Amino acid sequence: MPAAPASGPTPRPSLTRFGLGTAAVGRPGYITLGRDLDLPAGRTVEALRRRTHDLLDAAYAAGVRYIDTARSYGRAEEFVAEWLAARPEAAAEVTVGSKWGYTYTAGWRTSGVPVHEVKEHTAEVFDRQIAESRALLGRAPDVYLVHSVTPDSPALTDPALHGRLAGLAAEGVRIGLSTSGPAQAATVRAALEVQVAGRPLFAAVQSTWNLLEPSAGPALAAAHDAGWLVVVKEGMANGRLADRNATGPDTAALRAAAARAGTTCDAVALAAVAAQPWADVVLSGAATEEQLASNLAAAALRPDAAQLAGLAALAEPAQEYWRDRAALPWA
Repeated sequence: MPAAPASGPTPRPSLTRFGLGTAAVGRPGYITLGRDLDLPAGRTVEALRRRTHDLLDAAYAAGVRYIDTARSYGRAEEFVAEWLAARPEAAAEVTVGSKWGYTYTAGWRTSGVPVHEVKEHTAEVFDRQIAESRALLGRAPDVYLVHSVTPDSPALTDPALHGRLAGLAAEGVRIGLSTSGPAQAATVRAALEVQVAGRPLFAAVQSTWNLLEPSAGPALAAAHDAGWLVVVKEGMANGRLADRNATGPDTAALRAAAARAGTTCDAVALAAVAAQPWADVVLSGAATEEQLASNLAAAALRPDAAQLAGLAALAEPAQEYWRDRAALPWA
């Protein structure tokens, strides 16, 4: 494990709106494009542990104070817990968000795996996974989200599960959900209506919003107005908006905006997310320190209304976006 830094810097206010996600480095296989270029050869547990710790060190030194992980991200929650235990000054400052509801089933493999993770939003799985999260972190996460909720999820209707979640909320944990799929907006609006004993149950949401898939924006604004913490994931569309992949005519406006600003496509893409007034935390899914630095350059950009309007031309129909995302290979 890398040596702990002596003391943490005072973060710039703009960077406290950015977080580091660990989906890409907590397991050897994921759907982000270009992983063969980004990850250490062999992708052993120890190699990805070191990579995760190095990224957390770099993010913390830059001023990032939100860490996102999940039970299904391979060993990511374990890696985060180790980093926090070695750095008590950082542990006292960062907010740790984790997710439950998916079980990792790939066994640290990238190929020959029929299913990499299994979703089950039941009280029994919650009981098991919150116990696992507590055991690793030494406490409950600050934010605990039901992972990848869709409109048909029992997380929106199961009274037994709602009671469990309300109990955790009573301990001071911010309870919420993450969303996926073309009906993200409907999921968020349904979650806004869920109550236990006459009080709203959920107080946080983590959703996909990016220049290609902005359909959840109005619902996320409503969640923000209701006092929820709004965390944005996949701001780079699983790597589709990175320089090396944003090469086609459909992303010409993004490349032009990056050229005018003298920066990278990923920085512009994430700056567009951060420009949304309802976005409290914008996640970087970087797999290298170079990618992280490039992502965090977004904090210095201030796209105006005209620039954002030009970038809005990149948007795809939600059904088309999620169809293409589902076709991305685990690699």
